[in-house]
Amino acid sequence: MDSVVLIESFAEFARSKNIDRPTIIKVLEEVFRTMIRKKYGTDTNFDVIINPDTGDLEMWRTREIVDDNSEDIWEPDKIPLAEARKIQDDFEVGEEVAEEVKLEDFGRRLVQTARQTLIQKVKDLEKELLYIKYKDMVGDLLNVEVYQILKNELICLDTEGNELVLPKQEQIFKDKYRKGEPVKAVIHKVELNNGTPRITLSRTSPVFLERLFETEIPEIYDGLINIRKIVREPGERAKVAVESYDDRIDPVGACVGMKGSRIHTIVRELNNENIDVINYTENLELLIQRALSPAKITSMVIDKETKRVSVYLKPDQVSLAIGKGGQNIKLAGRLVSMEIDVFRDVEGQEDEEDVDLSEFTDEIDEWMIEEFRKIGLDTAKQVINISREELVRRTDLEEETVEEILEILRREFE
Repeated sequence: MDSVVLIESFAEFARSKNIDRPTIIKVLEEVFRTMIRKKYGTDTNFDVIINPDTGDLEMWRTREIVDDNSEDIWEPDKIPLAEARKIQDDFEVGEEVAEEVKLEDFGRRLVQTARQTLIQKVKDLEKELLYIKYKDMVGDLLNVEVYQILKNELICLDTEGNELVLPKQEQIFKDKYRKGEPVKAVIHKVELNNGTPRITLSRTSPVFLERLFETEIPEIYDGLINIRKIVREPGERAKVAVESYDDRIDPVGACVGMKGSRIHTIVRELNNENIDVINYTENLELLIQRALSPAKITSMVIDKETKRVSVYLKPDQVSLAIGKGGQNIKLAGRLVSMEIDVFRDVEGQEDEEDVDLSEFTDEIDEWMIEEFRKIGLDTAKQVINISREELVRRTDLEEETVEEILEILRREFE
């Protein structure tokens, strides 16, 4: 293979990937020096000169002339006088001989090996450049295109045709995808697996919601409004605490927009995920009240040491505070970084259609009922309104036990 073709084809690709000239020369020189070492055993007395722009290649071998009877004639950087005079008849001992080595001198097999090595170097450089490009972009919002739909992940393409993955666990469960359609996601993590970069996207990360807020709300993008914290149950509900650095700007109003125009765009992108925008405050009690909205709290007791807060509400407010499947109370607790226990205000009215848990002592052990009371659940409907997973998490009851109790309580209202 012609050295010009070999060098130009590599250099052209390298330049298309924005690889700088010194790196191109370094890679090419490394490959040709490897060829030299394979043929001559060393490359210490060789000079390799490459011009990647023109494809020119020069390789020079320099050796010192020694007497024909010298013990050094077998050294790779020495040449006997008789052999040197075949090159030029007036050479003397002690002088240096510089011979040009041609690519064809290495034989077809070594040249083919060099070609394969350059192809591999191209692939390695491409992987390295992809990793370098994306490793500092973690958390950035990206528009990609669905390329392939697999069982556990989506393969997506960026604008340059690079492959990125959106795993099942990073997809909103309501999402439906078709090949070729655009998708918004954030770069979640960038890893190297056996030298191959894996760029993982996410639509469930709180960072994704944060980037959507920055895109749709200019005051956040400009730094006038700050997002203090985001907690999510992807596809279901989210709570976003915001604060304004300008007293003239209402942070909640700015995020929601006129008639909800701004927030609706974000909600549609998240497949109708419910978003509560909360005005952040350093006043913990007020923040808890806002976090549990729309429920109205009668009173609360905060224990900062155990990071628990007991909130007391009217009976008709309890289900609002807990929310569907316990989502509201769970997200509120994560937003304020405390465990929230809900209790009914004893002065409140009883739900005539509800049944106190004490009525079930013939079917449910008293200690089990006490487990529910510890987390502020005194009636059958209060327990039924919370998901099995949430009840298991907040009590010391086994999943099977919780399921049996829920079945008993549901029968009461059938």
